[in-house]
Parts: sequence; C-alpha cells; structure tokens
Amino acid sequence: MLKPKKISRRHFLLGGVAVAGAMVVGWGVMPPRQRVRGQAPLPLENGAVALNGWIAIAPDGSVQLAMPRAEMGQGIHTALSMLVAEELDVSLDAISLIQAPADKIYANLAVMRETLPFHPDDTGKSKELSSWMLGKVAREMGIVITGGSSSVKDAWSSMREAGATARAMLVAEVAQQWKVPPEQVRAENGVLYHDISKKSVGYGVVAARAALGQPGKVTLKDPHSFRLIGTSVPRRDSRIKSEGTALYGIDVRPEGMVYAAVRMSPVVGGKVAGVTPGEVVKMPGVLSVIDFSNAIEENYGAGAGVAVLAKSYWQARQAAAALPIRWDDGANAKLSSEAIYASLANAIEAEDGDNYHKRGDMAQAASALRTIKSVYRVPYLAHACMEPINCTAQVRDGKVTVWVGTQAPTFARAAAARVGGVSEANVILHEYLLGGGFGRRLEMDMVAQAVAIAREAKGLPVQVIWTREDDTTHDVYRPAAMARMTAGLDVAGNIIAWEAKTAGGALTHQFTKRNLRMPGAGPDRSTAEGVYDMQYEVPNQQINHVVVDSAVPLGNWRSVGHSQNAFFKESFVDEMASAAGKDPVEFRRTMLLNHPRHLAVLNAAISKAGKVPEGRAHGVALHQSFGAIVAQVAEVSVLDKQIRVHRVVCAIDCGIAVNPNIIAQQVESGVVYGLSAALGGEITIKDGKVVQSNFADYPVLRMNEVPLVETVIVLSAEAPQGVGEPATPPIAPAVANAVFALTGQRLRSLPLKLA
Repeated sequence: MLKPKKISRRHFLLGGVAVAGAMVVGWGVMPPRQRVRGQAPLPLENGAVALNGWIAIAPDGSVQLAMPRAEMGQGIHTALSMLVAEELDVSLDAISLIQAPADKIYANLAVMRETLPFHPDDTGKSKELSSWMLGKVAREMGIVITGGSSSVKDAWSSMREAGATARAMLVAEVAQQWKVPPEQVRAENGVLYHDISKKSVGYGVVAARAALGQPGKVTLKDPHSFRLIGTSVPRRDSRIKSEGTALYGIDVRPEGMVYAAVRMSPVVGGKVAGVTPGEVVKMPGVLSVIDFSNAIEENYGAGAGVAVLAKSYWQARQAAAALPIRWDDGANAKLSSEAIYASLANAIEAEDGDNYHKRGDMAQAASALRTIKSVYRVPYLAHACMEPINCTAQVRDGKVTVWVGTQAPTFARAAAARVGGVSEANVILHEYLLGGGFGRRLEMDMVAQAVAIAREAKGLPVQVIWTREDDTTHDVYRPAAMARMTAGLDVAGNIIAWEAKTAGGALTHQFTKRNLRMPGAGPDRSTAEGVYDMQYEVPNQQINHVVVDSAVPLGNWRSVGHSQNAFFKESFVDEMASAAGKDPVEFRRTMLLNHPRHLAVLNAAISKAGKVPEGRAHGVALHQSFGAIVAQVAEVSVLDKQIRVHRVVCAIDCGIAVNPNIIAQQVESGVVYGLSAALGGEITIKDGKVVQSNFADYPVLRMNEVPLVETVIVLSAEAPQGVGEPATPPIAPAVANAVFALTGQRLRSLPLKLA
C-alpha cells in the first residue's frame, strides 16, 4: 500500500537533460529577448497600438499592460505595474491591465529554474548544463504560471526591459521627427521633451508611428535613479476590494448560466457504483443529474462523482445532498493516518533514500563527544482558501469557454481542451482575481470537472461551486512527513557532523503527472528543500530523503517543502544549542561566519525583538526560501496548556524591495498562514476518508488570535527574490522553540500541543 521509491540523483540529472533535449529538438529555441520583442495577440482597446508583446499605448497616452500573473492577494498586479511604469516613465495611474493570453512569451522562467536540486554551493558542468537546458525548455514550453514566489523575480528583467524598449522606440521616433539626437530627448511622466528647443509631445501622439520602428539603444535605469521602485505606493486593487466591486471567479454570471453542485467519492480513489436520480429530478429547479466519472481523466485529479444541475445554487446543493449514490470504495477503504505514519517511521530507519547533499566525511561523527538524535513529524495540510473552489464553463458550437481564477492558465487551457474534446485554439479563457491560491489553484480538477459537466448541459454555461466540505475533503494536501536528525558535537559544543533523513510523498511527481501529463523524473527537490541547501556551516553533512508514496493526493502548499523542513531544521538547531549549553542565537551566529547576509538578517530580528516581557519567552528561527532570507522571533506565553503567540518580529532580505508595504503585507500574511497550521492545522485519514470537513475541525486563526507582526526589511542591492512564501516556514519552529524556553517541553510534532 505504501511503497518507498529510490531513484539516483545521477538518473534525475541525466534523465532531465535528455527530456529537455527531446523537447527542444525541432522546435527552435526562443531567444530570451524575444520575451520582450515578441508579439502576442493582445486584446487592445481605445485605438491602442502595441509596441511589444507587453505594452500598448492609446492616442490619449494611456498605457495598456498585458498582465500574465494571477492576483491572489499578494499585490503582484501593483508590483509588476511598478516595474513597467518605472522604465517607461509613466505614472502608475496611466496603466490599465489587460489579460495576457496564455502565450509562451509570458512564460514564468524563474519558477522552472527553481526545480533543479542543486545546493547553492554546487559548481561544475552538471549544474551549468542542467540550468542552461532547463532555461531553454522553459522558454519553449511557455508555461504561464503564478507560483513559487517567482513573479517579481521572473519579471525583474523582462518587464523592465519591455518598458525600457517601448520608451526607446518612442524616443527614437520623436528624435527622427524633430531631427535631433535621441540622447537629447527626455522622457518623463508620459511626455517626451527636447529641452533645447522647448518641444514636447505626449506618448499617445507618436505611439502609432513608433510601433512601426525599431528601438534604438535600450538601457535600464540605474537603481539610484528609481522614482517608483522602492516606494510604498498604494495597491491598485485596494479600492475595488474595499467597495466590493472586485470580480472573482465565483462572481461571473454569463447569460443563461445554471449551477452545478457535486458529490464526490468520500474515499480516496473511490468510484461511483451506481446512482438513482429518483425523486431528485422532481425537486424545485433541478434540470438534470450527470454522472461525470467517465468524462474526466484520472490525471486531472478530479475525483469520481455526480453533479446536479439546477437554476440556483441552493437548489442544486439541496438536490445533490438528497441524491442516493452507491460508492465503490476500492483499494483504499482501510487507508489511515496511523498506517501512513508507520510507513514513514519505518522508511527513515530502514531506507537510504536519495542523497541530495553530501559534504565532508560523515565518519567524523564517530569522534563526536556527544551525539544528538531527534525525530520530528508533520501532518497533511489543506489549503483552506477563502473563495470556495469554483469554475464556470460552456461547451457550444465546437468551442469551450471557461471563466476561472487560476494560477496556471496554460494548464487550464490544456485541460479545457482535452476534456471538452476541442483544440486549444478553440478554448476561450477568462481569468479573474483569486480569493486565495496558496498552490491550490495550480490544480485543474475544478476546470476539468466544470467542462465535463458543461458538455452535458446543452450549450448552457454551468457554474460549479464546491462547498467548504467538498474542498477540505478533496484537496491536494501538503504531504505528511517525518525527519530523523542526527548530529555530533565536539568538546567545545560545535557541530562537527549533521545527518538529516526525511521521508514523505513526492508531490512534484504527482503534480507533473496531473497537469503536465508527464512522469516525474528522479528526486523531487521539494521533499528536501530547506534542509539540503541550508545556510549553516557544518563541515560534515549528509542529507537524504526517502519517497514514501500513498494514495493521498499531494499538492503545492504555501512554501511547499520548506513548510515542513524549516520546522525540522530549526527545531533541531535549537535542540543542539541546548545540548551544547549555548544560547540559541549565538549558536546560530557561529555557523554563519561566511554568510554575512544571513547573519545581518538574524541580527536585525534580534535587535528589533528587544527584551522578553515577564511571563513570556522568545523563540528564534532562521530560514532561506525562494531566494529570501528570513529570521523570526516569536514572543509566546502559555496558560492552561494553551499556546498564545503575542508578537512576531520578522526580518527579511528579499533583494531590492520593490514595494516595502506589499512586502510587509506578505510577511504578515505568511506568518498568519503558517501559524494557523502550526497551532491547529491537521488533516487525518480514517477508513480512506478525510476526517476534517470545515473550519470547526480544521481551524484557521481568528482575528483575536493573530499576533502583532513587525517587519524589518534588510536593505539589499541584490535582484528581487520571493516574498509571498518565505515568512511561512520559520514561524512553526520559532514558536516551538519559544515554548521550550518557557516550559522545558520540546514539541517535535505539528500541530503544537502541550502535554
């Protein structure tokens, strides 16, 4: 039932490059610059003309920007608009957003490059070749996706270059008209000036002719001359969200739309054995009952089930609840969390697994004065997005139209085409704001389900809405995992050897099979990220992971593998400090002598945290993920065995801070999301079914439970890195370490519960 798998690192690297080569041959490779200068069919308005694949300018000077990334609360529409406005030299208010088509020039290259399992200190031809080839494959595959805290990182060059290229084209055109050198033309706030002759003209006047030409010399601004980047301009979506006029996927109302409520197998992998509509079809508003089990390929992850179509959602929901369905529970009818944890525990003791990183000679551990060993465990986690899972679809006249909030429009278009029985050219995709994503809306189960049901709806648009119970019990979950940490300390209390072995499912393999229709190749980086690439300077290290598969569907959860591995790593660092009789902060500092950025972040958090109030304790954690370095200090009290987090100080170095206020918002969000999981998040399996169903038994923090979060942005001249996820991983170990400092109890399992 639960089988460990072992694939060598060499197999992964060679296999990955071979797949990459096969995909590139015969395609031709898109040059990086083509992402800027390539043209895509933009849905232009008000007579605008496109200067490149990203930017169009109307005669009135307004700018239309193709936005390829999903806004799910992370402020990305504001941040990316700032990049373009900076280089184009227009005000942020002059820019309006249009939905970028799912074209390869908008592909997210950064998120693809993050999948290779190399240590930051790795050098050599394997890393160079794999990175080079994957970059080419990413450009050819052209996957438009929002995830991995990669949007600003990916756009930092391409969208600034798009703005600078458009500006250069405008300058070149007006310089030719005025018969002056381009160097004498100044661009400012949407107007071109020639200071010597006092001439000026708005962008909109010359845009049409500029679009016919080629840019002259394109240069990006020196960071010292930024006027927008680095400032806390207000978010562009604040007003519509405050007024309630923002449109999410669940808000769409195409003409003639009907509603669908679904019933899916309560057992993982179960099937419909039979359904008898009976009296249900006579209930008010009910239009039909549809068994969609055979219409959706297993790869999309949409479980077998039955839908009820009705004129209103309430009618559909009531009828679905009354529908008599017989289920075939299949092979997973006895699956349980206990069996899964037993398999994980056996794996970390009996299996070698895949080696992700090895440094020095682990035989040195034999000379250790003292050996420390600890085992940690984390549960499955659900996403619990605020906006219920939903999708609206229409199949009519050989075309499929989809209305959805998605993190992956490329996958959505492909899924709609395959399930709808049409080519991708005949799929019309309308994208909306997302009421929370966290990796859940990278999946296509809701799209496949809606299209399959719409095929039987006689041309009517159908909106499928899952209940909270549907969502909680049919999620793709953060993997349950275990870790065994072993370290040797010398006579001075320094770590001389550290062995980490983790065990859990390989979510990337499942995700790739579901959404790319390809098998996963070799070790899954997400299983060991945050441990194999840790910042601490330990002379002898060995990091292994054992893949233990089960039938439970796995998916990307905010911060992915870092969410569990930071807990394992930072909890163990605290344990080693305690065993060595050292202060946890000083203990970390001694292992960061060659990592000045990490040390600066740690020091910034400690300085801001200050003294510990009486009756409370501070816990510390330091972790790097998605390129950003984060240190957190959690201020905790305990009363009647209840853990209360009062304050969290979070220092972050995420490279150049594009918008400090948005960074602070995302830090606060990441802390709250991670703290909800740390204190109460747990999905358990019994008899093949998910036990939890709603916020009553899968709680998230209430407003009165949210701590004060203070963000310290450590200044940096490095390129921007991720922000949406890095504050999530450190909070669980920071709180656990504070609990130990206060009570002496070491909590090695999540959610955190005192004995």
